[in-house]
Formats: sequence, C-alpha cells, structure tokens
Amino acid sequence: MHTCFVNSQVKTQMVLARTKEIARQSLLIGSLHENDADLILSKGIERRLVRGETVFLQGQVATSVHIVLDGWVKLFRIAPNGAEAVVEVFTRGGSFGEAMAFLKQRYPVSAEAVTDCHLLQVPISWLISMIQQRPEICTSILAATFQHLHRLVADVEKLKAQTGAQRVAEFLLDLRTCDDGACTVTLPYDKVLIAGRLGMKPESLSRAFSKLRTVGVRISQNHAVIADVGILRTYCEQDPAGAWSRQP
Repeated sequence: MHTCFVNSQVKTQMVLARTKEIARQSLLIGSLHENDADLILSKGIERRLVRGETVFLQGQVATSVHIVLDGWVKLFRIAPNGAEAVVEVFTRGGSFGEAMAFLKQRYPVSAEAVTDCHLLQVPISWLISMIQQRPEICTSILAATFQHLHRLVADVEKLKAQTGAQRVAEFLLDLRTCDDGACTVTLPYDKVLIAGRLGMKPESLSRAFSKLRTVGVRISQNHAVIADVGILRTYCEQDPAGAWSRQP
C-alpha cells in the first residue's frame, strides 16, 4: 500500500510539472521569472470541458485569464443577423482574456471548446495582487496584450494581401511537424471552423484545397498530405497577383 501511495505522489508531481511546463509557453507566463510563474500558476483552477462546452459568453464580466493546457478553444462573435464570426482559435500554451479581465469589463466575444479541452483559469484578483507586490510583472502582462493585438493586425494583413489558397497554405504550415520535405498534418477541427478562422466561406475553403493540389497538397478526411514543405512555403510568399492569375 505504501508503494502505491508513493507511486501516486510521483504521478501527481509529474502531472503538475507537465501542467506548469505547458502554461509557461503562454504569452502571459512565458517571460516571467520562474518563481513568479510558479506562484501565479499555484492559484490557477484547472477546468476540463467537452467538445461544444462554453468557456464564457459574450457580455459576461471577465474574472479570469485562461490558458489552454490541451485541446482547442475558439473565440467568436454572433452578428446581428445570427452569423458566427470566428475571431481566434487557441491551442496548447495559448492564453486569452487578459485585457478584458484586467479592465474588469465584459467579454466582447464568446469562447467555446471545439475539442475536449483542459484549461487553467487564473483569477484576475490574484494577478492584480501579484502586480501590486511585484510591479515588474506588468511587463509580461503588457507583452501578452500587445502580442494578441499584433496577431489580429497580422490576420487583417493576410486577408488583404493573400489569396484564400495562400491563407490555407499558411494555416497548414503552422500545423506541420517537419521543416522540409514531405509532411502529413492533422486538421485539428472541422472544415467549417477552419473556413471561419481564415475569413472564408466553406465553399471557398474547398476551392482553396483544390487549388493547393497544384503545389502538392492532398486532403484526405482530416489529414493534409504536403509533398514538399519548401514548395508550399514558397507559394505562401509569392506575389498574390501571380497566385490569382493561376486560379482555375
């Protein structure tokens, strides 16, 4: 019985260490001193959600910062006509909700688990208390907020400067596990959500997948087979005018 207890303790410590390792990848925690990061994470509340479960709703008062430990979460808004607009999708190591939580304002978006998820929620009251004691932590908080803003600006730039097929190609490259040669990536969520994330309609996504066949991409159910990562990267970087001229 003593051995079982010791093994259980070791397993628990390993899980905690893994949780901290993932959380430290987040923009919020990543630049903090290890002791400060551990102190903040010690107050985090773990939350497990099933696919389709709500993290928070648009209009709800923000009280926590959220870090994704596993799975995928989407942030979205519902337009007056009832259409859903996907704002961002986060996975392991991503953090969201910082700005609204510090301002104690209402979320301008809703958040939903698009796969089974494991989240860490850090109460904003605790973060504010830490900042009052250690003002240098503000640097990390500001960095996280500006990184989110920079990402949104980059998304707008892609919408303006890239074709739909190029945006899809870049999405696939972000999922790759190899730097060159052939590679197979798993699409992390359904194609309707991928289309929404990339600012496209589902039918436009289908056309983009068809276009990418010319640069060696084949879609099979929830997998994308990339014949050559280098060729696909070059396609992403080429002048959009050239890409448009070769649209079928």
